[in-house]
Amino acid sequence: MRRSSAVGLLMAGALVAPALVAGQKPDRARLIAQIDSVVQAPIKAGQVAGISIAVVKGRDTVLIKGYGSADLDLDTPTPPNAVYEIGSITKQFTTTALMQLVEQGKVKLDDDLLTYLPQYPSRGQHVSIRRLLDHTSGIRSYTEIAEARNLMPLTMVKDSIMALFAGKGFDFTPGEALVYNNSAYFLVGMIIEKVSGQSYADYIKANIFAKVGMPSSAYCSETEPVKRKVHGYSYAAKLLKAPQQNHSWPYAAGSICSTAGDLIAWLRALHTTDKVVSRASYHEMITPGKLNDGYQLRYAKGLVAGEEDGRRMISHGGGISGFTTESRYYPDDDLYVIVLNNTAGPAAPAAIAQSIAKLVLGPGKELTGVPFSGDLTPYTGRFRGVGRGFPTEVTVTAEEGVLKVKGAGGQPVRSLLYLGNDTFGAGSARYTFSRDGGKVDAVRVDAISVVSLARRVE
Repeated sequence: MRRSSAVGLLMAGALVAPALVAGQKPDRARLIAQIDSVVQAPIKAGQVAGISIAVVKGRDTVLIKGYGSADLDLDTPTPPNAVYEIGSITKQFTTTALMQLVEQGKVKLDDDLLTYLPQYPSRGQHVSIRRLLDHTSGIRSYTEIAEARNLMPLTMVKDSIMALFAGKGFDFTPGEALVYNNSAYFLVGMIIEKVSGQSYADYIKANIFAKVGMPSSAYCSETEPVKRKVHGYSYAAKLLKAPQQNHSWPYAAGSICSTAGDLIAWLRALHTTDKVVSRASYHEMITPGKLNDGYQLRYAKGLVAGEEDGRRMISHGGGISGFTTESRYYPDDDLYVIVLNNTAGPAAPAAIAQSIAKLVLGPGKELTGVPFSGDLTPYTGRFRGVGRGFPTEVTVTAEEGVLKVKGAGGQPVRSLLYLGNDTFGAGSARYTFSRDGGKVDAVRVDAISVVSLARRVE
């Protein structure tokens, strides 16, 4: 939901996993001990109250376990079937629900938003359902609107929330960029309700949770008691109680509650069966689209279809008040990894999940570049484009034959590898430079959850 949920799609400083000898598979007890060590490290450091994980390879359940505390006041240990708010992992459920309605002929991905929500002030822009699902609509995300954040503790009706962000217009022409967008999924939820004649909560309960077998999953409630639901915390030099999220706001963008075990059942059903969608619909869900100028995205529809450490990976992270989460499927290895934290803070579930995958599968391959011959100076300068809540701004320098990039807001300097065709990379980020009359005048900054053409400003 919040800005950190989109960052959950990227890798944030992977934890150091105990070393494995290349090609050597650890025995089960050693593997479990190593996973325990990785997960317990941020708990012992006082950065997170509790964590639940699930690690399943094929039909082998390596580990489903809770660590740390579900409730610090009561000193309650985290049970393996603890219930968490999963934040933006919700988006893949929303996409699945929408694709079910597409299969029934009730919705078309290329239909205009106004077909279903004619009251939306589109200002002459054509916004397809497809552009809502892959964050390329240009609509302002309500989580980036200051007055919306001030109202989030309050219960509000959907039309009022929609009017708030609709009144901000468009940040860019649909299809010109990708900016992670909770407003878009809010609108998809409204479309699901209108077309199905059911509330979003009732629809996903009947058509997803019941079909898959997810008995502990539901639309989150800030008022109803839920058995085994952990408390949410934040970290600011110490652990603090996080405010309870009012779930009239996250809605179809982030309001599902679930367990690590239920999410394994979900991933298996989605990725390997036709229980919830046909294989054709599934292929649509995991296939990234393109921007208007043909640039190939890596964010698909509620899922990131990319790779990490040289392995194909279909994933999504989540972040909501008091909770951070990560959901992963490695199709070539038939590996599923779920990491659920009950603390919003520096213990990134994506980093924990990456470390676990390396323990199970081996270290993988690091990003490697190709030799660059020539002058790096033309690539240097300051560039600015659209971003999430604030502009995407990067400063590019060349030092000792290496191109380096620094983002705004005190972000660290990153050394870039040359990948060919005027494209450089660091981690999951890609920087593709373009020229006008032979002069570099822009760089496409691709951070998966934000893809922006940043123009030279100096």
